[in-house]
Amino acid sequence: MSYFRTAILLAVMTALFMAIGFLIGGQSGMVVALAFAAAMNLFAYWNSDKMVLSMYGAREVDERSAPELYALVRQLASAAGLPMPRVYIMENPQPNAFATGRNPEHAAVAVTTGLLNTVNREELSGVLAHELGHIKHRDTLLMTITATIAGAISMLANFGLYFGGSRNSNNNIGFIGSLLLLILGPLAAGLVQMAISRTREYEADREGAEISRRPLALASALEKIAGVAEQVPNMPAERNPASAHLFIVNPLSGVRMDNLFATHPSVENRVARLREIAREMGETAAPGSALEGEPYSQGPWSSPSAARRRGPWG
Repeated sequence: MSYFRTAILLAVMTALFMAIGFLIGGQSGMVVALAFAAAMNLFAYWNSDKMVLSMYGAREVDERSAPELYALVRQLASAAGLPMPRVYIMENPQPNAFATGRNPEHAAVAVTTGLLNTVNREELSGVLAHELGHIKHRDTLLMTITATIAGAISMLANFGLYFGGSRNSNNNIGFIGSLLLLILGPLAAGLVQMAISRTREYEADREGAEISRRPLALASALEKIAGVAEQVPNMPAERNPASAHLFIVNPLSGVRMDNLFATHPSVENRVARLREIAREMGETAAPGSALEGEPYSQGPWSSPSAARRRGPWG
């Protein structure tokens, strides 16, 4: 059902883009808009991963520079039946992570230093499994396409305002119509983009729980990340809000509510679903787990010794 819903939302976004092109330039405008969207998506298909990794200053690591992190990703990728993705670390104090790439064979997983300093090994395993879930279901490509179309709609709406609509009297929307188009077009596209993002986050949580076999560890990680992310700004994300939907938890400042304007489902809703998944899998919270107020279990990413050294991630 979630895939059907995603397909419908993506179709709505594409139709919205073509409709704006039609309002501005009639049938020829619709064709030009479709061609423009295709060109942008083709560019994004080949270059989106390089662009977003560069945007966040991510550096690639390997089994020599970050042996434990790299080994953990390799273990989880094997469990998920995926090729080994490239692994990146972002020098960013906010705990967060994202996946990118056009397909599983050209995928990358990126984590922040803030994440490595906040969670333990079990929780990190849950976060990485979540991102591998996105890769497995090709959400990284889907979200790139939706972000590209949403950006193109905004550009097209600005174009319509500048030119005041087509000179063809049958399709002339005028200044007022162009102004409404400028406001409502990007708003509608943003709402559809957010709806798609929230749908895929729930699915990635479930897939991540199945890959790691520790849904409660993922739930614990989400609570930790959300708690710290509220206090620690992610400046690259603030400068590039269109990329916010890529992260496991909303990196932008503001309220965390599961409403029309949220890029992610609320952490409370996600944790509740993960608890239900844990019951289905027969997992119970370990005594003194993070869900009870203490670390899920000690690991190299949250132990006191890790705080005194650079860390196993390099």
